[in-house]
Amino acid sequence: QVQVVESGGGLVQAGGSLRLSCTVSGLPFGDYSLGWFRQAPDTGRERISCVTLSGEIARYLDSVKGRFTISRDNAKNTLYLQMDSLKPEDTAIYYCGAAQRHCYESILGYQYWGQGTQVTVSS
Repeated sequence: QVQVVESGGGLVQAGGSLRLSCTVSGLPFGDYSLGWFRQAPDTGRERISCVTLSGEIARYLDSVKGRFTISRDNAKNTLYLQMDSLKPEDTAIYYCGAAQRHCYESILGYQYWGQGTQVTVSS
């Protein structure tokens, strides 16, 4: 049984930092590309970035470039998202998705999802 579990969300003041983690079990972690997505109220789920099974990082969402960093640790079956200089507009539920082999822009390319972790940035 595949499990995808995000953690690390919370309430932070603008300018602060958070580090999200996504732990995956039940599948060959090294065979999957992994993406971070977010969804604010009344909006669609957008891809922040993705890291391929070979470690290549896809382009970042324009609004987070220079502030967010994606990484993966295959030994720990974990995906990370370091978020610095947070802004109120970063408030959203953050999701981790696993895609077999490739990174995809569309959520349709991802076979497995976690339940999400809430990030709230106060002004």
